[in-house]
This record gives sequence, C-alpha cells and structure tokens, in this order.
Amino acid sequence: MIGPRSALVFALIGGLSGFATQCTPKRPPPVVQTPPAPVKAGPEISVTATPAPLDASNPARVTVDGGFTYAGGLVLTSTSTSRLHGLSDLAIGGDGQLTAITDEGDVFEAKLQLDANGRLAGLTDGKLWPLKGLDGQPIQGGKTQTDAEGLAILPNGDRLVSFERNHRIWLYPTQADGSWGTPRPVPKPATVFPDNEGMEALTAYPAAGPDAYLVGGEEGEVWLCHLAGACQSAPPQSGPDFTWGLTGFAAFGGGAVATLHRGYDPIRGWRAIVRFISDPTKPAAQQRITAALHLEGSLIRDNFEGVALTRSPSGGTRLYLVSDDQAVGNNQRTLLLAFDWVAPPSPPPLPPKPIKKKRGRH
Repeated sequence: MIGPRSALVFALIGGLSGFATQCTPKRPPPVVQTPPAPVKAGPEISVTATPAPLDASNPARVTVDGGFTYAGGLVLTSTSTSRLHGLSDLAIGGDGQLTAITDEGDVFEAKLQLDANGRLAGLTDGKLWPLKGLDGQPIQGGKTQTDAEGLAILPNGDRLVSFERNHRIWLYPTQADGSWGTPRPVPKPATVFPDNEGMEALTAYPAAGPDAYLVGGEEGEVWLCHLAGACQSAPPQSGPDFTWGLTGFAAFGGGAVATLHRGYDPIRGWRAIVRFISDPTKPAAQQRITAALHLEGSLIRDNFEGVALTRSPSGGTRLYLVSDDQAVGNNQRTLLLAFDWVAPPSPPPLPPKPIKKKRGRH
C-alpha cells in the first residue's frame, strides 16, 4: 500500500495533472476483465497469466544493467474472483510453490510453470483464501485489520505476516498437512508507525538464529527481531530520495539480504530498485552493495512491493518481484517478474610480494 509519503507525491499531480497525464506511463487494460462485483474468495481459482515483455519498445530485450537477465514476466488476472489484487509480498519454495499475501487479508498460492529454457511461463493450481485471526476465524474489521504487507517463512516452515494500520506481526504455525494454523502475536519494533507506512519489509534471517527475522518500515528503518526476545534497531536502508519507500526484504547467502525500494512521482511514474546488501546488520560504512537492479525508463514498471530469491535453473540466483495493483484503474497491474543473476567471478589473487633478501656484512 501507499502511505503519507506517497500521498505527498501524488498531491503534486493536482498542479501537474495535464502534464502528468502525458508523462506517466500508460498501461493497456487487462486482457481478462474481473467480475463487476465482489465474489466469494476460493479456495480454488483460475488464473490467467499473460506474458509481459521487459521493454515494450524492444520486446527482444532481456538484459538489464547490473548483470541481470530477464527470465520472464506475467500479468496475473482471474475470472474466478475479484480479490486477486493488492499482492504485497511473496515467498517461493524450492519446489516452485508461490505463496503471497494481499492487503485485503488474503493468501494466494500457485505453482510456478517454467518453459524448456527455465523461464517463467505461467501459474497453475491457484488458490485464494482469507487469513485467520487470533480466534481462528477469517480476520474481520475491514482494511484497518486486514492490511497484510510482509511475509516471511522461518526455517521450521512457520509463517510470519506483518500488518499495517493496526501495526502487528503474527506467527502462523505450519500444521502437519502444511496448512496455516491459528496465529499468535510475536515481537515487533517498539515504535510508532504512520497509519499507512508500516512494516512493509519482512524476512527470516537465519544468519542471526533460527528464530530471527528482519523488519523494515517504509521510511527505511530496520530492526533485527527474535521470537524469544525484543527487536533491536539496525542501520536504515534508505532510497535515493523522499519519493522512495522500502517495501521488501529477502535474505540469502548467509547474512546478505535483497532490499526492494519502490518510487513514484507524477513525471517519472513508478520505479523500483533491488539492491543486494552484504550484511544489513553491520554499520553502514561496512555494508557493500554487490548488485543492483533498476527498473525505470522504458523497462517494465509498477508498484512493486514483494521480492523473493531462489536458485535459478542454471545454478545462479533467481529474483522474483510482485506488484500491488491497488485494484484501481487500468494504470496498474498485478505483475510477477523473474530475473536471473550470476555473481561476477572474483578477481585473480595478487601475486605474492617478492621477499627481500637481507644483505650480510662483508
């Protein structure tokens, strides 16, 4: 979701409405129209996955600066339900199982389909159902209670979900059949968040223990939390300027983490940056950005809020992004994108320094 910072940016549209209309990237209407009125959610739904090029002006393009290769993208729609909207975060299992949460308080699951070249080609086995509340029943109370923004899978399979508006983090224990059990509250940062700029970024962080998780606020604040203890502040992860917000985390490779920032202004439209940070818990001066993916200009863009990392079929790193379409108008879509990245080879070691021989006395 977008909050006060984005609202300030959108306010600029009032004075630049004519200019913004010309400059903001336009999207064609979805290929499949949703029903005119809400219908009951799932559990099983049909999903239409329409291929989306990386660059509409150059459909053959697959490379992006930073060493990233486009591995396919899909526009997701459904004729089964009007609730396949607002995807805020996702996780991808080793078997290609996709799990996402929405800001309407739903869980969306599907199976990734890859083509012969390992590129993202479609989804099957779509399911959609409401998150449970503390009483074991679907969460009630409207947007104030259902606005789920972050998803993390702990090493034991339990799921963490962060909510904004009513800011909280719940742990959903994994049942024997893999289903989501009744949740319980777990530690969250001891701070006051703006109403609609809460804990957008969430990931398990095994490098700090099996019960550790990283939490990020949209303004860039970061905390390291443990189920058995409190949350401690970590160095912030800020975007390039105030038009950017932190919306996603994905830990990988030990202590490293991928950060997702999305930006918007009425002139440049939506933009996104994914950075691979060496260790977000170290002081800022000791952190290294090992790679960065920028989606801007003519590249495919939208309100990206979720990021996940897996192994690519070729053995490198695969990055998945999902967008929150806000369920308004035709200028936003529910996108699922895949990018592959291979770490550059390490530089050859420096030759050993020659050993200086000591001169003896004559």
